[in-house]
Amino acid sequence: MRPILRLALMALSLAGPAAAQEGGVPERLAALGRGAAWQPAGVIPLAFNTHHPQGMARVGDRFFLSSVEIIARTERYPEPREGLDRSAGEGRGHLFEIDAEGRLLRGITLGEGSIYHPGGIDFDGTHLWVPVAEYRPNSRSIIYRVDPATMRAEAMFRFGDHVGGLVRDVASNTLHGVSWGSRRFYAWPLDGAGRPTNLATAPEALRRPNPSHYIDYQDCHSVGPGLALCGGLNAYRPRGSQGPVFALGGVELVDLARGAPVFQLPVEHWTESGLPMTQNPFAVAARGTNGLRFWFAPEDERTRIYIFDVTPR
Repeated sequence: MRPILRLALMALSLAGPAAAQEGGVPERLAALGRGAAWQPAGVIPLAFNTHHPQGMARVGDRFFLSSVEIIARTERYPEPREGLDRSAGEGRGHLFEIDAEGRLLRGITLGEGSIYHPGGIDFDGTHLWVPVAEYRPNSRSIIYRVDPATMRAEAMFRFGDHVGGLVRDVASNTLHGVSWGSRRFYAWPLDGAGRPTNLATAPEALRRPNPSHYIDYQDCHSVGPGLALCGGLNAYRPRGSQGPVFALGGVELVDLARGAPVFQLPVEHWTESGLPMTQNPFAVAARGTNGLRFWFAPEDERTRIYIFDVTPR
């Protein structure tokens, strides 16, 4: 086990089991490798148009899914305009509540004007945290806190960058975010009302570069004090720019204080159409004595949630 990962897991154990939002996930993940057994455990077809899913969280036996409905696509500018490389496009941001059989129970819209693209979401045990941004890098975002019992959304703050995913670390009462393509990390310590204490600091001064480049994170979840599990993918062209695309997905355990992964694992499973399981959002939980259960939602519009039980060999 790598020294940095060992230290991260020691900190988790010292914090006590009550501090972990998904107990045992980091330790179980660290026991896996490319030889881990991935056992398919079911598929849940969602019985409605999901548009383009972005984030997924489990609360009890229900799923909450953030998604962007694209009405008019963005268009690339010949040259950047005021630091932006494309038009704003048009769309609607959604947050769906789904039961265990894939039925839509409730839904709300989030965002305003050109801010319509929800990102990866996190559940902190009380609230869902949902970022909604313009559908272009280096833009702006609104950060929402949603009560899953009532589906009431509260805009907590605005930020001058595209925030593509959120994690709330309960132990430090800090909200963490990743930018477009997860190329930047942000951290916002929260006050008692759940609002950042460092909003007067310019985004440029808060950002830290992500040193990991083989995948771009699509969704992240807190899995214990100071730790997040992020899933994502990247596309590669082994035969050059005109050749076929090979898409590889994976998950990374991220040390939030350092803004760096401490454990990486490829997810070598694809849909029948060739989409990596980590194409869009995911969720994870400890299962059994040493295993994990993953839920993946890689498809747009007619989405299916694929379930895998993973154990060390």
